[in-house]
Amino acid sequence: MNTVILQTTVLLILSNLFMTVAWYAHLKNLSDRAWWVAALASWGVAMFEYLLQVPANRIGFTQLTLPQLKIMQEVITLSVFVPFAVFYLDQPLKLDYLWAGLCMVGAVYFIFRSG
Repeated sequence: MNTVILQTTVLLILSNLFMTVAWYAHLKNLSDRAWWVAALASWGVAMFEYLLQVPANRIGFTQLTLPQLKIMQEVITLSVFVPFAVFYLDQPLKLDYLWAGLCMVGAVYFIFRSG
């Protein structure tokens, strides 16, 4: 695999781990606290997301188009979110995740087919 694509993918996966924690972990961990406490904690976690996401996009943009970077981000987001929702937030595993994933496969095809 191309080094740029590999670096971009790894950085986006790590970025998405932080993003998912920032966006959703407070629902479990800080549900008894004021919303602004959760927002401040989430902002603290999100800083690490941006420290990974910005270089990922800059590296990726050297060989990928903007739409390719975006769809790559979305596929990684779903791939990180589903296990997080199931294992950390105790949400049921639904067949809808599979259908959403298949729609993403179609999106990847159309975004990457020309280039």
